[in-house]
Amino acid sequence: MDADSFDFDALILAGGRSARLGGVPKQGLTYDGETLLRRSVAAAGGARAVVVVGPHTGETPAGILRCREEPPFGGPAAAIAAGLAALEKADGTRPPLTLVLACDMPNVRGAVAALRAGLRAAGPEPEWDGVVAVSEDGRRQPLVGFYSTAALQRSAMELAANGALNNGSVRVLLASLDLKPVAVPAGSTADVDTWDDAATLGVSGPDPLGGFRSTAAAEDLGGKA
Repeated sequence: MDADSFDFDALILAGGRSARLGGVPKQGLTYDGETLLRRSVAAAGGARAVVVVGPHTGETPAGILRCREEPPFGGPAAAIAAGLAALEKADGTRPPLTLVLACDMPNVRGAVAALRAGLRAAGPEPEWDGVVAVSEDGRRQPLVGFYSTAALQRSAMELAANGALNNGSVRVLLASLDLKPVAVPAGSTADVDTWDDAATLGVSGPDPLGGFRSTAAAEDLGGKA
């Protein structure tokens, strides 16, 4: 498989509550002059279609689809199912692979590149259902992976039929898939869950409790922004 030209869609999850960020949407946080949403879209470069699942915050890069899981905040399994449905509605013929990314990893391009290399090494007809990132601590990162579109759709339909889609975890959604783990560069799956995480990674954004949070502000507070 030529990982630089294979056919895939991309599904970017941007619908969490961001509770530990005071409700500030992660997709609008900035790193190196770009929002995390734009960085995620860039990491998905080459996708046939890209859908962002989450609330519309005023920024949608050109050509990007938008949708929302129902009910809102229904969890990542429901969000992935909603994204798959939106992609199928836009164009009924879907590519064999779907790249799933969370929008809160500023350096995820490196992880996606490693996954592409893993797909390239697999040849044209791998026996498994996709590749999933493994961070430097040995943990699988299920929100960074290329997955069989058909297998994702089948799993989502089974969860829905059993009443387990809403509030379902991504790990439950992927449980029936045979996935090849791929080690990715250190830091490429580091995500932003708290303002401490943001300060560590150099991510900035408006903190509703304390004005505009930035790396400099974190340093002023001893890194505890």
